Amino acid sequence: MSEAIHKIHYSALGKRASEPVITDLMHRALDNSELLSLAAGFTDNITLPVELIQSAVARLGQDYPQAEYLQYGTNRGRAGLLIEIAEWLNADRGEVQPAPFSPESVFVTNGSQQALYLAMQALCDPGDVILVQQPTYFVFLELLRGLGIEAVSMPVCEDGGIDLEALPGFLLELKTRHGAERIKAVYLNSYFCNPSSRSMSVAEKRAFGRALHSNGLVLPVLEDAAYRELWFGKPWPAPSVFSLPEYDVFPKLYLGTFTKPFATGLKIGYGVCSDEEWLGKMLSLKGHQDFGSAHFNQAILETVMASGEYRTHLERLRAHYAAKAEIMGSVLEASPLREMGWSWDTPEGGLYYWLKAPEGVDLSIGSDFCEQCVSSGVLYVPGDLCIAEGKPKYFARLSYGSLAKEKLEEATSRFCTVAHSR
Repeated sequence: MSEAIHKIHYSALGKRASEPVITDLMHRALDNSELLSLAAGFTDNITLPVELIQSAVARLGQDYPQAEYLQYGTNRGRAGLLIEIAEWLNADRGEVQPAPFSPESVFVTNGSQQALYLAMQALCDPGDVILVQQPTYFVFLELLRGLGIEAVSMPVCEDGGIDLEALPGFLLELKTRHGAERIKAVYLNSYFCNPSSRSMSVAEKRAFGRALHSNGLVLPVLEDAAYRELWFGKPWPAPSVFSLPEYDVFPKLYLGTFTKPFATGLKIGYGVCSDEEWLGKMLSLKGHQDFGSAHFNQAILETVMASGEYRTHLERLRAHYAAKAEIMGSVLEASPLREMGWSWDTPEGGLYYWLKAPEGVDLSIGSDFCEQCVSSGVLYVPGDLCIAEGKPKYFARLSYGSLAKEKLEEATSRFCTVAHSR
């Protein structure tokens, strides 16, 4: 008697599921020590705050002898950390007074990536549309594809800003094609953007808010500020959308993280939501997923922030990444790439250089250029991954985050050598 063959019938979500590019890039970077990665946005091991964490854990043992920090926490997050986050955001940021961020609007997540996922689950059905910048965070684009949501790039100026003159016609055409009710939110990567390291000015933010309102699209606005703390010379002067009157009528979600500016392995991020109903729905979804992010990790961060050590740590971190950005920039400038028609801007913060090759040069995954780089022992992020429409293909993102300084110089040289040889 033959055994019955059982076939799994997957959901639409399961059928769409595929391995994210970021996991492949991380896997390659971790598994092959000979391959120098300028791709995955890891932080530098030398910057990890080992002593601060050891000290915080010791203080937790003294201050909380019942070890409540090793128990489950609440779904929203540890109360003390919510207060610390709100106070941190309200201080020294050019935000309006009275303070726009309240602890009651903050929630803690497993990195800011989870907050993005919760927001999209609460807002969107398959076939809905999210407006994004060009370029934008490629892991968010993959998240949207996995949920069956369409990302649409807004028109862009030569300097990378939103083309506000072209925006009304673009929005009219988009509403005609999809219906205004299917356009669910706009996603802004507004501080030292991943991948371009560009930041939005106050004027651009305000004009964009007015343009959305005047065109009848009062949408939820997601402002991703994952790299806001990683400035070099001075903080970016534009306040958040929470402080700009042009966004008063918009539901707002501000996203931050402690992974990039403190310790990636703690995987603690946060969101601040201006709309009580939207916040409640995200927390309900979160409760079904994990009913609370790692409580011990939150307790460590609360202790570090309350002591004032977080600010001191950031000062050291900024100086370190500024020096690494200068190393990569020096190698790029010493190469013949500019004479060959390549271009880039010097980042004022963040972890990335965004390179534009001459039109016609294909830098996409699987291209001859990409394969030659891998063969030469260097990995980068093809820029088309960071554009909702998947083109043009002549951009590349290079990260100076994780490699030690001598390896960073070598990896950048390898990339330039491949580019020069073509």
